[in-house]
Amino acid sequence: MAKSSADDIELRRACVSAIDDPTQKIIISIRVSMSRGIFTKSSKLGHQMAKPRVLALFTQSKGHSTTAFLRVLKYSTGGVLEPAKLYKLKHLSKVEVITNDPSGCMFTLGFDNLRSQSVAPPQWTMRSIDDRNRLLLCILNICRDVLGHLPKVVGIDVVEMALWAKENRPSVSTPRNVQDGGPVAFAVPETELKVNFEKELVSQAEEEEMEALLGSYVMGIGDAEAFSERLKRELQALEAANVHAILENEPLMDEVMQGLESATICVEDMDEWLATFNVKLRHMREDIESIETRNNMLVMQSVNNKCVIEELDKLLERLCVPSEYAASLTGGSFDEARMLQNVEACEWLTSALHGIEAPNLDPAYANMRAVKEKRAELEKLKSTFVRRASEFLRNYFSSLVDFMISDKSYFSQRGQLKRPDHADLRYKCRTYARLLQHLKSLDKNSLGPLRKAYCSSLNLLLRREAREFANELRASTKASRNPTVWLEGSTGSGQNANATDTSTVSDAYAKMLTIFIPLLVDESSFFAHFMCFEVPTLVPPGGVADGNKAGYNDDLGIMDINENDSKSGKTSAELAALNESLQDLLNGIQEDFYAVVDWAYKIDPLRCISMHGITERYLSGQKADAAGFVRLLLGNLKSRISVQFSRFVDEACHELERNERTIRQMGVLSYIPRFATLATQMEQYISGQSRDLVDQSYTTFVSIMFVTLEKIAQTDPKYADMFLLENYAAFQNSLYELANIVPILAKFYHQASEAYEQACTRHISMIIYYQFERLFQFARRIEDLMFTVPPEEIPFQLGLSKMDLRKMLKSSLSGVDQSIALMYKKLQKNLVSEELLPSLWDKCKKEFLDMYEGFAQLVAKIYPTENIPSVAEMRELLASL
Repeated sequence: MAKSSADDIELRRACVSAIDDPTQKIIISIRVSMSRGIFTKSSKLGHQMAKPRVLALFTQSKGHSTTAFLRVLKYSTGGVLEPAKLYKLKHLSKVEVITNDPSGCMFTLGFDNLRSQSVAPPQWTMRSIDDRNRLLLCILNICRDVLGHLPKVVGIDVVEMALWAKENRPSVSTPRNVQDGGPVAFAVPETELKVNFEKELVSQAEEEEMEALLGSYVMGIGDAEAFSERLKRELQALEAANVHAILENEPLMDEVMQGLESATICVEDMDEWLATFNVKLRHMREDIESIETRNNMLVMQSVNNKCVIEELDKLLERLCVPSEYAASLTGGSFDEARMLQNVEACEWLTSALHGIEAPNLDPAYANMRAVKEKRAELEKLKSTFVRRASEFLRNYFSSLVDFMISDKSYFSQRGQLKRPDHADLRYKCRTYARLLQHLKSLDKNSLGPLRKAYCSSLNLLLRREAREFANELRASTKASRNPTVWLEGSTGSGQNANATDTSTVSDAYAKMLTIFIPLLVDESSFFAHFMCFEVPTLVPPGGVADGNKAGYNDDLGIMDINENDSKSGKTSAELAALNESLQDLLNGIQEDFYAVVDWAYKIDPLRCISMHGITERYLSGQKADAAGFVRLLLGNLKSRISVQFSRFVDEACHELERNERTIRQMGVLSYIPRFATLATQMEQYISGQSRDLVDQSYTTFVSIMFVTLEKIAQTDPKYADMFLLENYAAFQNSLYELANIVPILAKFYHQASEAYEQACTRHISMIIYYQFERLFQFARRIEDLMFTVPPEEIPFQLGLSKMDLRKMLKSSLSGVDQSIALMYKKLQKNLVSEELLPSLWDKCKKEFLDMYEGFAQLVAKIYPTENIPSVAEMRELLASL
């Protein structure tokens, strides 16, 4: 007992350490084994299979309320107790001892708050009946005293529990707190246990009935040995009675055994019959399955044979070549009447070739010999037809163009300009448009030679038409030739030359573009459609230049590769191929346009301005929907015109530079007024976008003119300023009206005005200093000394005394009216342009007064006691002259 008590105390301490909560008080702790509804007949084996656990009862007080817990603790791998589960006793609803357990140590606790009521409550197996009774009594007492309710008790012998409680009264303990807070055990009186247990297990009525029943028997249970002997005698008597009963029933047992033997024989016979029937049925089942398998195979084979026959019929239908199509493909005519049959044959051949190619043909058929032979036959038909059709179309295109070239009525003749008309040509070609589409679907490579043949033939026709039209256009245009040098000679001769009207030249050039640019765009569009180029299509805003007999709109603009955002690489490749073909189609025709430009330049170089504007207008109009080559042609024409006009400008400038040494430095140069006349004429020719061209020429002309003017002026520096101011003034006077409307000329006008003012200032200053040199040199010496000498000390400097001042004034101002008159005569002497004299004399007087006023201020500051003529007197004197 001492060892057991020590183990209990050690177990209590381990439980308290595992919980580690000082607010919870331990009541009892017992080692148990846990299993879920599993036990064996052998209690020893059952304990070995169960899991070792420890059950401990705890209470926890919070204010006036007390909570009771049933804790389950398990052993860790290191043999240390640790909490596993926690049950609240307020939810305990049932205590049941397992009746099937012979040891009586297994019981279950049922709680009403389990998450799944379908799960069996855990089963606990005690080491002994005493441990079970101790735990159950503690649980029942706590439920009654602390929680105020009792759970349902099932499977416990009331008498046995009462006797055990009486005999084991000292071992039952209840909790009591000591000073250190730990739980201890103390004895409970027997009467209290008895009363408590009876109150918990039975009611008062049941207790009275039990006492009355026990009192009706004299069992002598007071003497245990006598009672034991009595029970043994009664047991022996019962066993003897059982043996006697068995012996009396022996005949009946024999009959039963005989019946069992006969039944066994019948059962064995039936088993043999059933085995025989089972074998037969198994064989029959196997035969039936075999028959069904063969039947299913036959049915499947029949279905497959039917499908194979249908597929072969379809394949044969694909592989069959109709005789009428074969005749058209191999030897039929390509006349217009037979084109419908040829197109139908092409459509059949295309569909037949697609039908024997993947994915239209099952891959299983691809390697069949018949399919391979038929594919080879169709390929042969295709190559034969493509070769025959290509050869026919090449000859047909050549014959059409040769017929038109041989007929002179198609071209311009002497005295008659003929607009090219390709309506008949397009109508005849359109007959074979569908044939070309089928040729492309059959063999894309076949279109390359056909496109080259068409371009080669039509190029001859277009160049012949352009050449004849350009020749007749130049021959029928009447215009006098203007001089090619505009900035030479006298002004009068230039004005007479400019009176010649050369507008017919630019009109002829415009007519050339009006006739042929739409024609070339239409031809490019028709070619792209007719030759099956897969490019974006746009209808030109101007419509079709010539008639369309079939009412078929074949005009579509072909956008340039660089300006069109292609959706795929295929479109870009098609555009590149189209532009290459258009180069072959239209190449060489630009020479006739160049010839017209050169002819117009020879008649009147200034007409390049109007031709440039006309070309720019066509170029901007065709940018969105013209063929690439047409835009290239217009761009080259624009460049050609710009080059010719630049040539005219360069030649004029070269003449100025070459003749600068031969021009006499006197008066206004001849090219100053002639440039104004030239600029006026150029402004009349400007149209459209040619402003930039003219502005560039203005810049070149004026730059060379001003440079040449400065060079000529430097040949005689004495009269350079007079020469410059006259010519700059003439430049301003001649370009005054144009400068108000032309920005670039306004810029040069202001530049000439600045140069004129500078030349005037230098020339006037020179004349003033020439007449009043001593006066203003004296003033300049004073100004120079004022930087280093105080003003009051200047009169004491050498040459600047008051006496020196009086001498200088006497010599300079004694005959001032005569000096001013001489200054006027000197200003008038070398001036060619008399109209400039009043303005120059006004500038001269103003400049002299400003200089004299500065001199007077210096004298008043340095020589305050000296008297000199006032500025007002000088102003009156100048006004009187």
